[in-house]
Amino acid sequence: MTAILTTIFFLIAVIDPIGSVPVYLEATKEFDSVHKRKIAIRASIIAFMILLFFIVIGQLILEGMSISLDAFQISGGVILFLFALTMIFGDGKPEREKNQITDYKHVTVFPVAIPSIASPGAIMAVVLMTDNHIYTIQQQAITTALVLVVIGITCLILLAASVVQERIGSYGITVISKIMGLILASYAVQSILSGISNYFN
Repeated sequence: MTAILTTIFFLIAVIDPIGSVPVYLEATKEFDSVHKRKIAIRASIIAFMILLFFIVIGQLILEGMSISLDAFQISGGVILFLFALTMIFGDGKPEREKNQITDYKHVTVFPVAIPSIASPGAIMAVVLMTDNHIYTIQQQAITTALVLVVIGITCLILLAASVVQERIGSYGITVISKIMGLILASYAVQSILSGISNYFN
């Protein structure tokens, strides 16, 4: 149970559902409530399918390129760490992704599904968390189910985005995103240290 809760908290940190609220509100500001709900649901489904694709295919691609597990852990950790730094020291996930909106007719895929929910950090994280050399099929299935749970939570938060924005405020959302970045940075460093340790041992 502890491992499951830890995985859920980590997935929440890397996907950052609260941080997606301002992006979603900005992307859907020209739509009525019915279309806003459809966008939230469809974006969540698309994001999960993208993450599922990398859970299933991601490692096969890497192994086809003859990339060792240790090298992947180190490189993946570095990428996650850099992504976490942008969450901690940058303008923040909401502002960065809100500024990328140029076409309000296609906001479901970009930027709500990608990169707000299925971010590069989330993609790298799910690949690391379902490595065939470390985790059994059962463990990978549980992780996939937990990804679905967190995406479901994200969808619910987006459906209640206006209330969340009103209760927490833009500053509160920014603070939460930076805390999530700190948690992600810690996981990234642990991944790098594990890869280096395994390589030299």
